[in-house]
Amino acid sequence: MLRDKDYGEQKSTIKKDDLNPVYDETFHFNIPTLDNMVLTVKIKDDDVLKDEKIGKCKIKLEDMGLSASPTHVQKKVDNKLFRKDAFVFLSLTYTE
Repeated sequence: MLRDKDYGEQKSTIKKDDLNPVYDETFHFNIPTLDNMVLTVKIKDDDVLKDEKIGKCKIKLEDMGLSASPTHVQKKVDNKLFRKDAFVFLSLTYTE
């Protein structure tokens, strides 16, 4: 069985008592190409004992035409806990 290569994990800061947090943070991943690349964003609730998984979304980078100029992305979070739809908003760039 072939597994996808993992190019690292990064974690944002924690926003306390905010139902619609804005992070304005930058993350860098060193990837060789956009071919077959998927960015997975996991959303968790910070709890005292254990972080609770709220949902996640996967963004296929290959077909986005990313460049050094930011591409704004709005992606619906796949979830089972929310009654209303939840979204992540990202700005993505790529340089070789």
